[in-house]
This record gives sequence, C-alpha cells and structure tokens, in this order.
Amino acid sequence: MQAKQVGRMKVMRMKMPSAIAVLGLLLSFSALVGADATKDCHVGAYRLSDGRTLDVAPSDGDTLRWLTFTGERGQLHPQANGTWTSTYGWTDRPDGKTVSFSDCDKGEMIFGNEPGRRIAFDVRDAPFDSNGVKLVGRLIMPKDGAKVPVVVLVHGSEHDSALDSYPLQRMFPAQGIGAFVYDKRGTGVSGGSYTQDFDVLAADAIAAMKEAKRLSGARLGRIGYQGGSQGGWVVPLAANRARVDFAIVSFGLAVTVLEEDQESVALDMYFHHHSAADTAKALELARAGERVIETGGKEGYEEFNALRRKYESESWYKDVHGDFVFFILPLDQQQIIDAMTKEFNFVEVRTPFRYEPMPALRASTTPQLWVLGGDDLESPSAETAKRIKSLIAQDKDYTLAVYPGAEHGMTEYELNASGERVSTRFAPGYFQMMADFIRDGRTGEHYGKAEITQPVRKHRRASGLTLGAAAHPSGG
Repeated sequence: MQAKQVGRMKVMRMKMPSAIAVLGLLLSFSALVGADATKDCHVGAYRLSDGRTLDVAPSDGDTLRWLTFTGERGQLHPQANGTWTSTYGWTDRPDGKTVSFSDCDKGEMIFGNEPGRRIAFDVRDAPFDSNGVKLVGRLIMPKDGAKVPVVVLVHGSEHDSALDSYPLQRMFPAQGIGAFVYDKRGTGVSGGSYTQDFDVLAADAIAAMKEAKRLSGARLGRIGYQGGSQGGWVVPLAANRARVDFAIVSFGLAVTVLEEDQESVALDMYFHHHSAADTAKALELARAGERVIETGGKEGYEEFNALRRKYESESWYKDVHGDFVFFILPLDQQQIIDAMTKEFNFVEVRTPFRYEPMPALRASTTPQLWVLGGDDLESPSAETAKRIKSLIAQDKDYTLAVYPGAEHGMTEYELNASGERVSTRFAPGYFQMMADFIRDGRTGEHYGKAEITQPVRKHRRASGLTLGAAAHPSGG
C-alpha cells in the first residue's frame, strides 16, 4: 500500500518506481514527514465532544492527515486565515469539513462543529539493543494507571520513521490499549542498516517486545504484535521464538515473495479482462523476470529478453505490472544490473524471495488474527486466505477476516478518470476488530463488511462443547 500509505494518494499502480513500491510490501501508515514546529504541535489524538476519537498526523508537504477510529480519513490543507480545510480520503475533493486548532499549549481543536481536546498519554521514549544494534522505541500508555494490554507495532518494508508516522501508536492508547512503536534498523533514529531479512527483523521485533514489557512494568496485561504487509512474514516468526499472547497480521501473505509477484500479475490480467491463455503468457514472462531480479540481473536475462521480445506487441503486455517485475520490463541488461546495484539492491538488503511462511504458521501456538483485503493487488489475498482457512480447519487458533472491496492497507477506494484506484477511507470495523482481539484474543461476528472465519474451537465453545466433551460425549 505504498504501506502503505497514509499521507499520500494511493493509486492502482504507481507510475514511478521507488524503493518501497518495487516490492509492494508497504505499510498502511507511512506518512511523509516534513513538518514545521507549528504543524508538529497539532499532531496527536483528540477526543471530540460527541465521544469520537480523532488522530491528527503529519502528511505530505504542509498538510496534515486526520483519521477516526471508525476509519474515515481526510487531508487537511492550511488556509490564510489559520483554519484548515479537508479533502476526502486520498482524493482532492473537498469534503466540507473545516478544522481549527487552538494555541499549541491548550491542545484544543474544532472538527467541523465538534470541539475536541488532545488526549494525554504516559509516554516513554527509550533506546534498546538488538544484537548489538541500537534501536529507538516509544511506549504510549493510557493515563489512568490501570493494567492494560500492549501491542508492539511491527514495520512493513517502508523506510519511513515509525516514530514519526504511525497513527496506531496513539489510536490504540485512545481506546485503552498500550502501544510500543519503534524505528526499525536503518530507518529514522535507529541504528544499523536497512534490511529485509525476516530472521533479523523478527529478532528486532522480539527485542522491542521485551523492551515494551520492561517499560510497562506492573501495568502490563497481555502483550503481542501487530504487523502489516511485510510484517506479516516477520510477526509469526517472532511469535514462535518468544512467547506472546496474540499476533495480528494485516494485509500480509502466507506465500513467498516470488509467489506474491506472480499472484499480482495474475490479478493484473483479471482486472484488465484478459484471457486465461494471455494470463499464462504473462506469468511465463513474470517468472523469467523474477529470476533476473532475484539474482541482481546476473542470471536469466537471455530468457527474459526473448520472452519480452516475443510478447511485447500483444495487447496484454502493457498491463503486466506485478509487485516488482514491472520495474525491469523497459530496461536492458546493463540498466538492470546498474539499478540492482544502486537503487534496488535486493541482494544487499537480503530480500528472502523464496522464504516459505507456512512452516512457521503450522508450528504456531499463538492466537492469530489475519485481516486481508479482497481487492489487494500488492499482496493478493486469495491464496493466503485459502491457506489460513486450511490452518483453521486443522484446529489452529487463527481468525481470518477478509474485507471485500478493500485494497492494500485495508482501504476502500474509487477509480479516478484514468482508471486508477484512489483510496477513500479505511474499511469500517477494521480498527475495532484489532482492538477487540488485542484485549482478549477474540473477535465478534460483525465488523463492517468483513467475512470472518472463526477458529474451530470457538464454534465448539459456542455450541456448548469443550474439546474433552467432544472426545467423550458421555462425559466419562
């Protein structure tokens, strides 16, 4: 989503490649931060007079972003008179809302006609160590001093500072849940080099979890992880290696990185109404291109180039995108090698193209919630949903929620005049579902349009059967 993507317009396929977009493993809450001091003082969580909570965060240029816990989202644009006008979702259309802020020290706002006040939290910033690398995190807790569950927010593949950009670090505490956020290695104020090595990132997540436990002290209730996109590969590894109470994967995958690209190409063909025969050709081309990318341009170029020349005049060719194969389609071999050495060095960042996530998922004993978007082009959800359902059928304590019509980042969207997707809001019920699962490891039955598959054991409880009773109907 370019992760993911709070803070900018998200489109169906990005026109210019970027280090994040190449893999499409993005996190929904990455905002570009270039805020001045006045803008920064407005960032925070607010409680409105009607009881709603509203998060205000930095966004592109001189704008701010607002987001409600129910998923509505808008962009705030500064006006000459000191007020801010809002546009709808990631579109440029005015939504009729005007927002004003008090002086920074008062922490007050008026959102439309509703006054609101900034919510105060207990905040502790702390560096911590992960295998010799200094990472920097932040624990944000509700002010009441009570024991609360704590969620550790795990990155996607974005390079942005999570400390600056993740709104969940405030949105969950506003609902009575502690949150620990940290800049992953090589980003923000953390040390080390950026990597996509899932084992290294899982170790960092465990170190963050242990620091969150230490900082929480006697206030700690349950603790677990929430990770989006690439975090969906990292979180189950971390949960298997050090005990936690829950794990949430948002718009993640239970397939390999290479399979992700192939599934994305297949969806390109489907949404552009190409035939099964054309889809097979596109996948043949994608597999050849993936080999080139996986080896940094050093292997497979001849086969890829031959297929490219064979198919480039066919009507479907222009619609091939995938998560990263699109990047090399217009490049010759030397250009590919140069790009792989400089801009997109997957070898250096140790992208695990062939990592198989299913063994870790089968081995897990941690209750997990998987939330997927039915229309996700960057992390196609169909095969992942099928695999999670198979684990549920095997009595794993997993819950699956699929939102029809939602894309990467769990946002709903519309099509603009060019046929590109532009996100409008987060799926209704998405944030509430995660909060419920964090609190007690269970979800309700209804969260907006989500199609929910509950664990087998929950259905047994609902029918009045325990595992023992099911094995021994007589009770003997």
